[in-house]
Amino acid sequence: MMRKITLIGAGSTVFAKNLIGDCMQTESIRDFEFALYDINEKRLQESETMLKNIQKNSGGYGSVVAYSNRKEALRNADFVINTIQVGGYEPSTVIDFEIPKKYGLRQTIGDTLGIGGVFRGLRTIPVLQSIARDMEEVCPNALFLNYTNPMAILMGAWNRITNIQGVGLCHSVQSCVPNLLNHLQIGVKPEETKWKIAGINHQAWLLNISKAGLDLYPEIKKAAKAKNTNGKHWDMVRFDLMEKFGYYVTESSEHSAEYMPYYIKSRYPELIEKFNIPLDEYPRRCITQINEWNKIKENLVHNAQLTHQRTHEYASYIIEAVVTNKPYIIAGNVMNNSLITNLPNEACVEVACIVDRNGITPSIVGKLPEQCAALNRTNINMQLLTIEAALTLKKEYIYMSAMLDPHTSSELSLDDIKSMCDDLILAHGDLLPKYK
Repeated sequence: MMRKITLIGAGSTVFAKNLIGDCMQTESIRDFEFALYDINEKRLQESETMLKNIQKNSGGYGSVVAYSNRKEALRNADFVINTIQVGGYEPSTVIDFEIPKKYGLRQTIGDTLGIGGVFRGLRTIPVLQSIARDMEEVCPNALFLNYTNPMAILMGAWNRITNIQGVGLCHSVQSCVPNLLNHLQIGVKPEETKWKIAGINHQAWLLNISKAGLDLYPEIKKAAKAKNTNGKHWDMVRFDLMEKFGYYVTESSEHSAEYMPYYIKSRYPELIEKFNIPLDEYPRRCITQINEWNKIKENLVHNAQLTHQRTHEYASYIIEAVVTNKPYIIAGNVMNNSLITNLPNEACVEVACIVDRNGITPSIVGKLPEQCAALNRTNINMQLLTIEAALTLKKEYIYMSAMLDPHTSSELSLDDIKSMCDDLILAHGDLLPKYK
């Protein structure tokens, strides 16, 4: 029987091109069946057409099959890649931004933490539960690779829902050191450095970075402070956090601004200008992506000569490592279980992991600098309560999750937070289960 990789959310055509196209360029796994599933039949068909063109132009290996039934797409899969976005830009993302705005709560991205992260998690966990039930029935030994946000909430829930091995995958660790060094231009190339990163998704910490045994942090901090002093740029929040707390954080300044109570404050509107914070950034990106898709769609979907070069996305490298037993190191989102000793065991953490035929083996980090762990815990509190809400269907946990979110709690009263959550629950309608 042909081995099988299933992509759930295959209607994300550009992502499908990268993830499945990468597998088609990888000799050890190019003979697999590439199974595609999406609830949007039109987008599914577009991805199927595109990937069949890439397959033909890559030697014709394997097979591309689109499924209208998710369970059949999953049947006998060896690997399952998840890229779904429940509710999409419209109506859900619009709701997640516009209703909080009525209460005076502004966001930048809203996909990981904050009120947007809470409700994206609440919409997505029920779908994960149904995927897990299908996988337990038709592919119980598959490895689950999750790309969907909110990463820590979803992978924390996944590990309570099922015993199927899974790992959450994100770009922020991969891009952290290259982006930092390219921005600061201190004369050091990323490939010349050694570094260690650990924490939680979108808030992992560059714990150390060196070149030929020399600690680069003093030079990095000096250059970052000069950048923040000499004019606006795209990474002012992270540089300020590094100055105040001592370590650089993996995810971007626009994300980081809403993970903490310090930067987006109606009482201090000048901070938005000072730190160059792009409010409502994610809705703008969505609109831009929709417009760009309309421009490139025809050439991407119906280009009979379409080819693909393997990208830096983790999925094909993970699958290759499992199939060939040649170890590969990734940054993975897994359950803590004492990997980071000063974070809760039930938290989902982002640490270096070795991948081989045994699947995902996380590395032990030990203790984070106490201030880094403290900032992580303020995010973990909200993550754990969102999971509790989704799995118990008790509305009180939704309220408490929002009340403990650092940014939300710094702006709104408890009564307004509760009222805002009620408005969001009503607006999302059938995309949420019934809460009691």
